[in-house]
Amino acid sequence: MSKKIKKSISKSNKLKIKLKKGDLVKVMVGKDKGKTGNIDKVLVKQARVLVNGVNLYKKHVKPQGKDKPGGIIEMTRPLPVANVSLVCKKCNQVTRVGYLIDKSNKKHRICKKCQQVN
Repeated sequence: MSKKIKKSISKSNKLKIKLKKGDLVKVMVGKDKGKTGNIDKVLVKQARVLVNGVNLYKKHVKPQGKDKPGGIIEMTRPLPVANVSLVCKKCNQVTRVGYLIDKSNKKHRICKKCQQVN
């Protein structure tokens, strides 16, 4: 694929991410399938989320002088948004996110299973 085609695809692919920082999510696909954790960061342009304690990888670091010793550090890598699902706070089930607009034109997120406003 040429660079021009890649750019046009990425500009037209505007993904609406319905997850926020602090949401409890469950991993549905991959090596950490079934694990739950809170979202630390949402990477909108990459369509990925950082989940605390999930998708851990080890990185070997060389010593950088006397101040920074070398070693093996654990780091979390971002997961694709499509591989995680929101866990409702009330019914404690994996659910989809819906929206409810109240009389004062404020948009609220709701659980699709129990209709609880988050």
